[in-house]
Amino acid sequence: MSTKTHKIIHDIATPRQPLLDDPNINKDGTFNPFGAYKFTGTMRPVYPLSPRRPVPEHIPRPEYAEDGYPATESRRAGQPPRCLSPEEQDKMRVACRLAREVLDIAAAAVRPGITTDEIDAIVHQATIDRDSYPSPLNYRNYPKSVCTSVNEVICHGIPDKRKLQEGDIINIDVSLYKDGFHADLNETYPVGRVDEDSQRVMRAARKSLDASIKLCKPGALFRDLGRTIEPIARAHGCSVVRTYCGHGINDLFHCSPNVPHYAKNKAVGTMKPGMCFTIEPMVNLGHWDLEHWPDDWTSVTIDGKRSAQFEETLLITDTGVEILTAGKPREDLL
Repeated sequence: MSTKTHKIIHDIATPRQPLLDDPNINKDGTFNPFGAYKFTGTMRPVYPLSPRRPVPEHIPRPEYAEDGYPATESRRAGQPPRCLSPEEQDKMRVACRLAREVLDIAAAAVRPGITTDEIDAIVHQATIDRDSYPSPLNYRNYPKSVCTSVNEVICHGIPDKRKLQEGDIINIDVSLYKDGFHADLNETYPVGRVDEDSQRVMRAARKSLDASIKLCKPGALFRDLGRTIEPIARAHGCSVVRTYCGHGINDLFHCSPNVPHYAKNKAVGTMKPGMCFTIEPMVNLGHWDLEHWPDDWTSVTIDGKRSAQFEETLLITDTGVEILTAGKPREDLL
């Protein structure tokens, strides 16, 4: 989310509807909805989007599930980070364990030929199978249950009908709402065999995240995390996105503290036991700057070069930090 508010994200724009004789419509009925928009890289949206996937009535929903507006987040904006009670911490542990399971299920489906919409269907089903709500669904009118960001897409990619291709990289960002609490994590995966640049940017993102987590403990300053992350990215010949940052998470999807990933940031606050937040560095092969597609969600690198991201939800304990969304180490990133 934005380093200023986390939540300055526009409602999704209504895409251009093609005419029946539109030459831009493919033989299978798919189309690029954004007309003459000048894309920065090779990625293109493949519409139409599938309909919104239903959530069974018995599953509890966050407040924004119907109207898209997280009212409590807005009311609490600017308040100090909240320290969770032991009971609330246990609920976060459950939500985060389930979210990790969902991400691992989605990752197992990554292969050339699968569409990102099919990955969304997998995430959606795995989430409701766990009596949970997919946190992104209708959050500020986001239309899907997961974010899938491919190649030069930095974050908030909307699952559509594009098929993954050999050599792509894809970030799958899973968030889940269970028993009143949200979990949030993501990883970037290779699609088949990828080139060395893609491996390099993925390793840079993972290593910078792991190094920053090692700093987390009571009394640590949030502003110091970026001072560790950015040099690692630079050592790999990469840059760190500045527009988005990690965020507090608990009964709210996004809240304080802000957790910037770049050096010389001005984040305020000290870590205290009971605080839950994410660290999620977005690392680019080229320049750190970005722009958005006309859907007002999909964030892409300004130069069309690839980007990778990894994210964990963390809990500060009396003696250090607990990685609530921890998974197994990946051999391809060693």
